[in-house]
Amino acid sequence: MNRRDETRAKALKELQQSEVLMTDGHFDYGNGYHGRVYLNPHHLFRHPSTIWRFAQDLIDVLPAEIVQRTEVVAGPVTGGALLAHTIAGLLDSRRSLTHPPCIFAPFNYDPAGGFSLRPFYSRELDGKHVVLADDVRNTGETFARCAALVKKAGGRVLASAEIFDRLEAIADIGAPNYSLAEYKAPENFRAPECPLCAAKVPIARF
Repeated sequence: MNRRDETRAKALKELQQSEVLMTDGHFDYGNGYHGRVYLNPHHLFRHPSTIWRFAQDLIDVLPAEIVQRTEVVAGPVTGGALLAHTIAGLLDSRRSLTHPPCIFAPFNYDPAGGFSLRPFYSRELDGKHVVLADDVRNTGETFARCAALVKKAGGRVLASAEIFDRLEAIADIGAPNYSLAEYKAPENFRAPECPLCAAKVPIARF
């Protein structure tokens, strides 16, 4: 097992032990589906030291070329933006003092209008190499929407990266994806057909 595999195996174990990755429950994902696996952002982000540690490990998983070429790290609010901001800062500590500082950019989200990028950040992305970051990848559609905004702003997506990949992505952003940990989630259920609801298993509340 190489160093990257060791880092990923250690991260998966730590995510489960800290109850960030919950694999035996009943969760409402807020998108019309229920399931048994959930990445708990409250446990992940309540201690800044936790997200800093996972962000450092995630950078270790990225190829050296991406670490050196990344000019902007961007992520959707709230979890993705917090992770992206942390990664952007940590990348500067991995590169020479003469390397231009890394930029951070958040994608805003409005239930009525979807994801958007403020004009200030849109100008920052023009002509830049961008890494997209989020806490979890499900279908990959969030990354796809964010990648479209980067392209519209004139930037180029080098890669997407997340702490936890559920291994069910169907959207392709045309760039490689890197995860710190992955776990093949069991089947998700449409809320009206959820067998956990039928069995009267309580939905977890946070």
